[in-house]
Amino acid sequence: MARILLVEDNELNRDMLSRRLMRRGYEVAMAVDGEQALVAVRDGQPQLVLMDMSLPIIDGWEATRRLKADPQLRHIPVIALTAHAMSGDRERALEAGCDEFDTKPIEFERLLGKIEALLGRTGA
Repeated sequence: MARILLVEDNELNRDMLSRRLMRRGYEVAMAVDGEQALVAVRDGQPQLVLMDMSLPIIDGWEATRRLKADPQLRHIPVIALTAHAMSGDRERALEAGCDEFDTKPIEFERLLGKIEALLGRTGA
């Protein structure tokens, strides 16, 4: 099954979401800030990234821009996760390079549908 990088600084959110993904058969790697995320993507080449947008050190917006600017990594789909679902956030996420957008609190089945659609589209 596909390897997902979960980038989330909140321990409870990270724990809950990683457990649910692993129960569905996904391999889950984790990072707690945007800087760790960029290293983890380069080192682990996940098939998909779940990117919290409000992160310390490098926020999710900038981490996604850097990831998508790298020709060797830009093919990896990124789903933006944000609790700050303000008007225009979806567009801002897509402009940063995210392939999809979801809001917190996570509705797991909806997020899972987005994950499966992106992984199917990338052939993973």
